[in-house]
Amino acid sequence: MSGHNRWAKVKHVKAKTDAIKGKVFTKLIKDLVMAAKNGGDPSLNAALRTAMQKAKDCNMPSDTIKKSIMRGTGELPGLTYEELMYEVYGPAGTALLVQVLTTNKNKAIADIRYIIDRNGGKIAAQGSVAYKFKMASVLTVDKAKTNEDQLMGIVLDAGAEDIKDIGDEFEITGEPGKLEAIKEALGKAGLETTSAEVTKIPDTYVMLTGDDAAKMIKLVDALEEYEDVQNLYSNYDIDEKTMEALA
Repeated sequence: MSGHNRWAKVKHVKAKTDAIKGKVFTKLIKDLVMAAKNGGDPSLNAALRTAMQKAKDCNMPSDTIKKSIMRGTGELPGLTYEELMYEVYGPAGTALLVQVLTTNKNKAIADIRYIIDRNGGKIAAQGSVAYKFKMASVLTVDKAKTNEDQLMGIVLDAGAEDIKDIGDEFEITGEPGKLEAIKEALGKAGLETTSAEVTKIPDTYVMLTGDDAAKMIKLVDALEEYEDVQNLYSNYDIDEKTMEALA
């Protein structure tokens, strides 16, 4: 069950960088608003519970969380977000899914197309990329707090399907509906998660080196810097040596 997914580590580091830049609150608010559209009671809405926990983990004020939920349920006036999903080919046949939440659909369409074209990507036909990804629960735990054998014994009975070594952390994956059960099992064992979410993961990864790796990092950075890109999923992997050379 062990392995190494460099992109998971890169994604986690970028999430911390986004928080420093102040972008993460905007994304979290959008997550809360969108999740609350299916009901404002977190006990009946798993997506809302997850969004609330992520917001709390990033020290979002309780009042901001509450107002975001109320905007989603319609109890307070607020912006209306439209969702767009782009399927994209990257270098060396890699695949990307780009989720956009925007209040200005026409502008976002033009901007995203420009970013993808300018940075070596190519928009794919609908369905040609999406099938390569599946929804899953993904949690990470600090490697300094446990070992793989111990972790396996804790999470397998809770519904985990895989454990990967991603450098400083272990990444645990399972079915989408098992997030809370896995997190609860970890908590009972005295292990805190460094991240926990239901997200899209690829069935397989494409290892990139040299120019292909550099092009992919450029494309991903350009997309993530665009304010209306809510989530970015990809199936590329880059080894540690190549990442250090690109840093």
